[in-house]
Amino acid sequence: MKRNPRKLKWTKAFRKAAGKEMVVDSTLQFAARRNVPVRYNRDHVATTLKAMQRVSEIRAKRERVFYKNRMAGNKERERAADRKLVAENEHLLPKMRASERIAAELDQEPMVEDIEEEVPPQRLKKKQKAKQRLLVGGGVEEMDID
Repeated sequence: MKRNPRKLKWTKAFRKAAGKEMVVDSTLQFAARRNVPVRYNRDHVATTLKAMQRVSEIRAKRERVFYKNRMAGNKERERAADRKLVAENEHLLPKMRASERIAAELDQEPMVEDIEEEVPPQRLKKKQKAKQRLLVGGGVEEMDID
């Protein structure tokens, strides 16, 4: 069954048409096939391999920047969607009066301080195990733990 590749979400054509992948970039031209045979030259191969590594680094960096720019407005959109959801379903949220809220805040603060004072200092510290490593010639060496 024939299908239009721009409508199938998993194809490169769709991703480029939808703006999910870079379309115009000079590093993409290096991946094009060249059907011109070249005589083997050791220096030429070495420089080509170095250039390929450098191009892949540049492409990865540009793809990260492209992705960050594409995802830049997501937090604001998610917050707006969350606010809309809360506004639509406000009747499901528990109602609390301002006086009850203030009383609850005042009650919570002293409890936290009391709990911290009641805990003995011996329980806060955990025992640290001495780490050891094996040496190549045989034997064991103790390692310092920061």
